[in-house]
Amino acid sequence: MEKVYDAVIAAPFGAIGIHTQDDFLISIELLTEKRVEKLPADAFVQNVVNQLKQYFHNPRVPFNVPYAVKGTPFQKRVWRTIAAIPSGQTLSYGELAEKVGSGPRAVANVCGANQVPLVIPCHRIVAKNGLGGFMQGKENGLLIKQWLLAHEQGV
Repeated sequence: MEKVYDAVIAAPFGAIGIHTQDDFLISIELLTEKRVEKLPADAFVQNVVNQLKQYFHNPRVPFNVPYAVKGTPFQKRVWRTIAAIPSGQTLSYGELAEKVGSGPRAVANVCGANQVPLVIPCHRIVAKNGLGGFMQGKENGLLIKQWLLAHEQGV
């Protein structure tokens, strides 16, 4: 059964599914397959769509979207730290762990639980010697991570 999104937009790597609730972004799903675009009538969702499209034109423009994500205080602390990483820069899992006073495996698990990728740019967290994981191992997830990092480095 296919998920229902408030909007679906084309992305260079496939598509993006967007969920909102009460003028908060709830989740972004990076989809590896092309989808038919579903453009929103709702002004808030249109704003989210416009900001995502702007990211594909210029990854240096910061997101300014209110989001509501569920998580523990530790997860939220890690996500705030990730959200502060500028476009075009990366941290290793170990460096992130040091910043939040934890271990690399714990912060990797928090990255995997991120409900709003791109807005909280967990793709900017990499392994000490390589890409690390992304999208909890979903098919083609690492290809999306590679694309996002190259997109941000290329500007």
